[in-house]
Amino acid sequence: MTTTPLPVRPLGTTGMDISPVGLGAWSLGGSDWGPQDDADSIATIHRAVATGVNWIDTAAAYGLGHSEEVIGRALAGLPAAERPYLFTKCGVVPDPGGLRKVMTADSVRRELEDSLRRLGVEHIDLYQVHWPGDGRLLAWGPVTEDPSAPVPGTPLEEYWQTMDDLRREGKVRAIGLSNHGVDELKRAAAVAPVDAVQPPFSALDRGAADVLAWCDAHGVGALVYQSLKSGLLSGTFSAERVAALPPTDWRRAAPDFTTGLAANLAVAEVLRTVARRHGATVTAVAVAWALAWPGVAGAIVGARRPGQVADWPQAATLRLTAADLDEIADGIRAQVPDPGPVRP
Repeated sequence: MTTTPLPVRPLGTTGMDISPVGLGAWSLGGSDWGPQDDADSIATIHRAVATGVNWIDTAAAYGLGHSEEVIGRALAGLPAAERPYLFTKCGVVPDPGGLRKVMTADSVRRELEDSLRRLGVEHIDLYQVHWPGDGRLLAWGPVTEDPSAPVPGTPLEEYWQTMDDLRREGKVRAIGLSNHGVDELKRAAAVAPVDAVQPPFSALDRGAADVLAWCDAHGVGALVYQSLKSGLLSGTFSAERVAALPPTDWRRAAPDFTTGLAANLAVAEVLRTVARRHGATVTAVAVAWALAWPGVAGAIVGARRPGQVADWPQAATLRLTAADLDEIADGIRAQVPDPGPVRP
């Protein structure tokens, strides 16, 4: 397999230089997004690597381990020199009520050993806390829990110490926090250094701008996810496509794909106008917009088929002009007036 080099950026102070775009493997778990063929998943991983992508982001919760298993199978067929960095997450475990956020030390260590086995490796390059370990059920699963009922969680300081212990033991190279706010990042940093942070961030969701600013100020690498907002900013969505989604696809009932669909697609059309000027795709512009923000080391982009990674090199190298960013900002203000700055 011939690998095409992409530019790289430092992932904070970890010593890892990563491609601006990484493969997000949630959909490869074969649940939540509708049926997924493992052969397509493996071919997609191989195509992404051949395109120059040098990291994959997954989680133990994706397909209850199936995403990691598929990645392990795909990487077993690659020469060692071509294998990408592996980033995965812990802290979301199966529960009779759905998926529960659990960050006790014994649970985290058990999850790590299971992830190492499924991925077929001896250490994880970046091990991340998926969600704050408050002990509650996760909203993306079927929740049957009374939200007012007391649930024992694990204090952040305690579970971050566990993560630091794993780093010191050499089982993980770096540790990070996903879906944590600035106050939580400050508390964690008082216990042990934070290597990376993973917030959601896109032209349709700028709520984590303060997290990116914190990362930029402290030399922490931010890996933004949902930069295409689950496909809404890919330039390929329409009301008809939403109606045709499989019944098991969580997007069918999500507000962004129902009541907010028209406004979101209008922002995608603004990106299309910018894309035409650059001879680029809408996907490339959406990802380049996220990569333009200070503090962002890389953008996680999901793909289910090999053809979906074709424009990733363009996304990694496209530089938006000040006029482009102003035009996109105006489009966001007109359609999605939620909190958060509208341009880097």
